[in-house]
Amino acid sequence: MEPVHQHLWDKICKFDFGDPDAQLGFVDRLARENGWSLDYASRVSWEYKRFLFLCCVSGHSVTPSDQVDQAWHLHLLYTESYWVDFCKDTIGRDIHHGPTKGGSAEGDKFRLWYEKTLESYRKYFGFEAPADIWPGTDIRFSGFNFRRVDLDRFWIFPKIKIGLWKKRPGIGRLPKS
Repeated sequence: MEPVHQHLWDKICKFDFGDPDAQLGFVDRLARENGWSLDYASRVSWEYKRFLFLCCVSGHSVTPSDQVDQAWHLHLLYTESYWVDFCKDTIGRDIHHGPTKGGSAEGDKFRLWYEKTLESYRKYFGFEAPADIWPGTDIRFSGFNFRRVDLDRFWIFPKIKIGLWKKRPGIGRLPKS
């Protein structure tokens, strides 16, 4: 890594997300809100730091994995920490979070950006991104249907995939009138 990049990486590594005086720290909250272990949330927070570094040095638009995006969303909630302590005082530039506008062209754009992000990850860090946090492009963009759910009020059960729906498209649909 070039000295100027190493200096930036060192500053990002030293940065502490969230409020150090809070009873519920950044990694604790990341774990709780995503149903992750503390160890996994800690690893995601380090991958988020790697992503932020790539935002600064890659020279192209980058796209995070879903897990890293969850860390980014949480960090954005700590507005002063994100905009002042991190962007202004630590890296000296703003990093804006731009969501998709929808549509296939946007999907293609973000897929390309994600692939380039993984290439830059290998280039700058010298190893592959961990697949359990940075899955391949096909998995990353296989589609999501997320909702906030109060787990104290509702139980969540995984759906069992049954091939009947594809084989017999009339099942589960109202008859045509």
